[in-house]
Amino acid sequence: MREERLRATAGLRSSETLSSWRGRSGRRYIVGVHPLIEAEVFEVTTDAVILAVKRDEAGTAHVIDIATASSYPGEQARARWMAEVQNRGANEMHVHRLAHDERERKAVVEDLREDNASAP
Repeated sequence: MREERLRATAGLRSSETLSSWRGRSGRRYIVGVHPLIEAEVFEVTTDAVILAVKRDEAGTAHVIDIATASSYPGEQARARWMAEVQNRGANEMHVHRLAHDERERKAVVEDLREDNASAP
């Protein structure tokens, strides 16, 4: 599993806000990239897959944790998850909104999960 920058957005001013991840299956998932502090993205999203990501000094993205937004339905649960992933080094949220239903979102989570990412 790895992040793959979108070449098609290279000339766009907003290219920093889109990226993609290649799952273990070889499927590619387009994500919106947000600073971790934009918690409102998580709060208003109930039908997305959210990757808590740490981007290192070399610019390489590492998944800290991954979950569906519906895995943490309450405000307190979401706040605990956000605090936990931030404590583990996450500095970005990558949000995939193109899965059609909960079954598809769970399949995306499984495809993108790294061995060190915890289960939702």
